[in-house]
Parts: sequence; structure tokens; C-alpha cells
Amino acid sequence: MEKKRILWVDDEIDLLKPHILFLEGKDYEVLTSNNGCEGIEIVKTEPLDIVFLDEQMPGSSGIETLVEIKKIAPNLPVVMISKSEEEYIMDEAIGAKISDYLIKPVNPRQILLCLKKHLETTRLVSEKSTLAYQQEFRKISMELSSRLNFQEWEEMYKKLTHWSIELSDSEDKGVLEILENQKDEANVVFSKYIENNYKEFVKGNVDEGLLMSHTVLRNKMFPMISDSSVPTFLIVVDNLRYDHWKAIQPMIEKHLRIVSDQMYMSILPSVTQYARNSLFAGLMPSEIAKKYPQLWVDEDEDDHKNQFEQDLFAEYLKRHGKDSKFTFHKVMNQSYGRKIMEYFPQMMEHKTNVIIYNFVDMLSHVTTEVNLVHELAEEEKSYRSLVVSWFEHSPFFDFIKLLASKEVNVVITTDHGALHVEHPIRIKGDRETSTNLRYKHGRKLDYNDDEAFAIKNPDEIFLPKTGITSTYAFCKNRDYFVYPNNYNQYVNYYRNTIQHGGISMEEMLVPFIILQNK
Repeated sequence: MEKKRILWVDDEIDLLKPHILFLEGKDYEVLTSNNGCEGIEIVKTEPLDIVFLDEQMPGSSGIETLVEIKKIAPNLPVVMISKSEEEYIMDEAIGAKISDYLIKPVNPRQILLCLKKHLETTRLVSEKSTLAYQQEFRKISMELSSRLNFQEWEEMYKKLTHWSIELSDSEDKGVLEILENQKDEANVVFSKYIENNYKEFVKGNVDEGLLMSHTVLRNKMFPMISDSSVPTFLIVVDNLRYDHWKAIQPMIEKHLRIVSDQMYMSILPSVTQYARNSLFAGLMPSEIAKKYPQLWVDEDEDDHKNQFEQDLFAEYLKRHGKDSKFTFHKVMNQSYGRKIMEYFPQMMEHKTNVIIYNFVDMLSHVTTEVNLVHELAEEEKSYRSLVVSWFEHSPFFDFIKLLASKEVNVVITTDHGALHVEHPIRIKGDRETSTNLRYKHGRKLDYNDDEAFAIKNPDEIFLPKTGITSTYAFCKNRDYFVYPNNYNQYVNYYRNTIQHGGISMEEMLVPFIILQNK
């Protein structure tokens, strides 16, 4: 491994010889200068990893030298060393983007700690995280071999999400592969859990703590509306996975306090038409179709499948004796996201407010259609980064900051998640068969029984049927359906794209977060 190169600029550099010898003994290469002008020239000509810079020097001062260094190498870490503890000097240095500020006299150990902090943190954290995961790997494997209930699956997915984020910067490709294999193993077991229990879950015979699309608002949000005197804001971010939530959580926590961080289970199919309508109606899809036929659009119809969410939610509130006056906004683009800020005073006059943000769902579709975005989102880390970048610069984040200035209850949730698919599964169907890659609905489906979770009587899981014979088939794990016609073309086109509608932790175990102002 190449030595890290340090530039130390100090007008009394000769007095620092013991420090320099100490660092060289620790295998660092130290370049020196006794004035700012020479230091700037060294930065122009030499590859460097970090600069130590004296704040008080004759000629070009430390602050002046810092400004010039940042013009040449904006990302080069610069540590200011000063005798002064004056706050205004610190403010100037921080404003000029120093990486650290040390007060003289400094000892060699301080300098070494500073170097490790700025040059080796990533490696040290990675090594520690890798060791910690290796120690927990066996424990997770043992837990997967036991019969987990919903609350245990929630904790399992939280653990795997934690390690996915914690190890995302690891340089150990081997441990990343082990983690991905363990996540795949967990999804195999989770799929069996769903196959064995889903029919009972939708009938109401649920594991302790299990909430689903059609029950979560009634159990978690409606009591807030009844018991609280302040407005409640329900924010539904379409297709927001739990790891996405954990990635944006630090930014949100600066403004709002997390009261509860838990998950609920999306119904099948884990797609917007079914899961989100169920969320807003408090009913399973076939119940919506029977009770409110005018508010349900069948899969084979051309109309927009989610055009009646507001009406369904109004009926949901009425059935449970809640005030049916509420605001409802669906944000499909950035301009409307900014515009709803104008409606905030009106929202504060209502006990219930609903806002839907569709960006993450649109992003998942774009990753399939646009090659550049597809390449950017091929890895889970990159996909999370795209979501974080959107959130950080979105009207949604601006709205969070606005909510933080008022006394309100906030719920952030979603309708379903998504995952990268890898393994093609052959299926045949007629022209009326649905087009989704993670599930198929039709009358003449032909597939391998071992490869799909099939429901031949949709009434069993409260799904609408299009005829006397109507089947739903769901993909498991990282599989996706492909028709035999042009098989290789579609296999290559859709492999490693982001899809949803089937059975996996990523699609079905989704965040339900309750927050309040600090």
C-alpha cells in the first residue's frame, strides 16, 4: 500500500522535526514548507492526501493560504493548526472549508488521531463493520432456520437492511457477496412463510403485530386523528423501500422526532393498483369492487387504476366515524410539489391531510427504460443514492421542514416496495394476461408449479377475477416472468431491473413511520 502524503506548512517547521519523525515512523511521507506561498506551489505540483496548515504565518496567512489551496484542490483535506481559540478565527476557517481545527501545542498522538480520522476512517469502519457482520452471520442463519412470526421477520429485515447500508462502502467484496447470498436465502424462507400463511392473514387470522395494507391506517393512524388536537399528515411515498427510509432518515431526524419506526405487510399483488387502493379503502381489492364498484377499475380496463383514492379514503373515514373533511394532494412532478406549499395554511385547518409523492415509483420505471439510469441503479447502493439525492433536493424535503415548524403528527409510509430481479421464469398466457413481470393474472396461465405461488381461486385472497376461471401467479425471490416468444431478448432486457408485484421482503415489508415536531 502506498504511503499517505502529508504537506505540513508552518513558519516554525524546524521546531516540528520530532512530530515529523514520529509520523515517518508510522509510515507517512511528510513534505514541509515554512511559508504559504511555497505551500501553494507544492499543492499545485505534488499529489497529496492531506495538509496541516499553521494559522499564523508572516506573509500569506493561514486563512489566505487555505483559500488558495481550496481553489486548486477543493477536495483536499486541510487541517488548521492555531494558537488562537478566538471564535471568529474558527468561523473564518470553517467558512473556508477546513476539515479540522487543532489548538497548539499539538502532540504527535493528536496528529496521528487526526490523520486516521480523515484518511483511514472509511477503511477502519469498513474493517470493524465487516468483523461485526461476520460475527452476526451465524446468528442470522440460525434464526432463518427457525419458524419466524411477523414481528421476527420485521426484525430480520431490519437487521439485513442495517448490514446492507453499513457494509455498502466496504472494500471487502467477499463479505458483500456473503451478505447478498444471505439476503437471498432470507427471501427464500420469507416466500415459504407467505405461501404457508397468506390465505389466513387476509382472513384476519394474523401473527401478533401483523398489520396489512387494509388494516394499518385503521389501527395506527385513526387513533391519532381521534386522540390528538393537532393536524395529522399522511405522506405516502410510492415504492419507498425500508432501506430508502433508513437512508433519508438522518436528514428527516434533524427536523422531526421519530415516535415509531415499524413495518406493515403489503398485500399481493404488491403493486399500486391493488396495494395503494387497499391502503386508502381499508378493504381488500375484491371487497372494494363489490362495495364500491364505481370506484374500482379492473386490470383489463384502460382507465387509470388509481383515480379514486380520494373517494375511497373519504368512505373509509365515514365508515369509522371520522371527520370526512380532509385535504388530498397527489404530487406527480416537482412543480406541483412546490405549489402545495401554498396550500399549507389551508391544510393546518383540517385534522387529516394526505399527500402522495410518486417520484420513487417513477424512478423504478425509468431505470428499466433509460439505459443511463439503469446503469446508475444496477446496485442497491446506487439505487439508494438516487433516492437520497432526489429527496435532498425535492419539494418533499422542503415540506418536511415546513411541518417541523408546526405542532403536527406526521406519518410517512408507502404502498409497496421493489427489488432487482435476476432469474427468468417461463410462463404462457393469452392476450388478456396482465403485463407485470412479478405477477400474472389471466385465465389460461401455464407455468411450473414449483416456480410460482399460484392462486387459482382469487376469492381465497380477496382479489377480483375476470371470469369463471381466473388465476393469479406470483414470482418469488428475485424471479421474473418471461414469455417463451422472444425469450432471450426479454431476459436480457429485464434482468437486474427494478420490479414489484411479487413476494419478497423488499416488496412486502414496508415502512410505517410516525413522527412529531421536536
